[in-house]
Amino acid sequence: MTDSNVAQALEDATSDASLRAAREISAKIDAGITEDPSRFRVLTGARPTGNLHIGHYFGALRNWVDLQQRGVDTWLLIADYQVITDRDGVGPIRERVYSLLADYLAVGMHPEETTFFAHSQVPELNELVLPFLSLVTDAELRRNPTVKAEFDATGGRPMSGLLLTYPVHQAADILFCKANIVPVGKDQLPHLEQARVIADRFEKRYGHAKGSKRVFPRPQALLSEAESVLGLDGYKMSKSRGNTVELGMSADETAKLIRKAVTDSDRNITYDPVNRPEVSNLLLLAGLASGQDPQDIAAQIGDGGGGKLKSVLTEALNEHLAPIRERRAEFAADQAYLEQLLKQGNERARAQAAETLAEVHAALNMVYY
Repeated sequence: MTDSNVAQALEDATSDASLRAAREISAKIDAGITEDPSRFRVLTGARPTGNLHIGHYFGALRNWVDLQQRGVDTWLLIADYQVITDRDGVGPIRERVYSLLADYLAVGMHPEETTFFAHSQVPELNELVLPFLSLVTDAELRRNPTVKAEFDATGGRPMSGLLLTYPVHQAADILFCKANIVPVGKDQLPHLEQARVIADRFEKRYGHAKGSKRVFPRPQALLSEAESVLGLDGYKMSKSRGNTVELGMSADETAKLIRKAVTDSDRNITYDPVNRPEVSNLLLLAGLASGQDPQDIAAQIGDGGGGKLKSVLTEALNEHLAPIRERRAEFAADQAYLEQLLKQGNERARAQAAETLAEVHAALNMVYY
C-alpha cells in the first residue's frame, strides 16, 4: 500500500461505511468475549495530566471494568511519556500517576485481572518504536488524523518530533503486549488503523515463512457506544475548563460546581438534546448516575426549573460516587501499596515487552549470540 493510499485509509477510517464495518466487527468481538474471554487481551489507558473526572468514568472507565469482569486480560497504560508530546514540562507527574492509579482502583479495576504499568518504566516497549518508525513515512504521519487533531489542540505551536510520531508510539503500546482489542470511540479509529498498518508492514517485510504465526496480531476496535457527555457549562468536558466533576472531589465540592452549571430560562424541564443541549446534558448525567431514563427524570422535575434539576443531579451523582470516593480515599492514603502495585505491573510489562522485542530481533536477524 502506498503512502497516499495508507493516509487516505486513515482519513476514511471514520467514514459511514468504515464505521458500519467497525461496528460489525465490534459486535462479533463482544459476542466472542461472552463465548471465550481467554481469546482476548485489551490495551487501554490515559495520560496522567490531571485527576480523572465523570466524563472519563461514564465514557470509558465503566466499560473497562465491564471487560475486566467478563474475564478479558486487561492491560492499563499510564502514558506518562505522552504528557510531553504537546507541552514543555511534566508538572507534578509523580502525584498525578498515583492519583490516576487510585482512581482506577476505586472504580473497580483489580490487580488480579489488570496489569497497571507506566510508559517510562518499560524501556523495551519504547525500543519497539525504532523499527516501527522504519515502517511509516513522514508524509503519512503528517496526514494522520490523530496527529492533525492533536496539533490543532496545541494552538499552532511548532510540532515536536514526539507529536509527529505519536501514532507510532501508540502502535507500540498496543502491539508490545500482543493486545488484539482496544476499546475506542469512533474518533480514535484512525489511530487503530495505523497500528494495523504497522503490524501488517512488519509481517510483510520481516515476517517468518508463509503459514507461520504472526509476530503481531491485528488489533481491532471494541467500539464504545457511550453517550457523549458535555461539561457543566455546555462545552466539551475538559480538565482545563474546570467544567467537570473529578472522581475524588467531595460531595460539597460537587454540589458547588453543579450550582454553577449552565441551564436556560425555561422552567419546564424537557429532554431535548438538539434544542436544549445544556439542560439535556444535565439530565443525561443524572440518568447515567441513577440508571434512569433522562426523559423520565425530566417528567419528574416538570416545571421545577433549573434549580430542581441541579438538585436532582447533585443527589444522584453524589450517591453514585460515594462508594468510589470512599475506596479512592483509602487507596490514596496507602502510598506503599500503590508503589508496590505499580512496581509489579511494570515488571510484568517489562517481561512481556522483552519477550516481544526478542521476537522482533529474531525477525530482523539481529540476534548475535
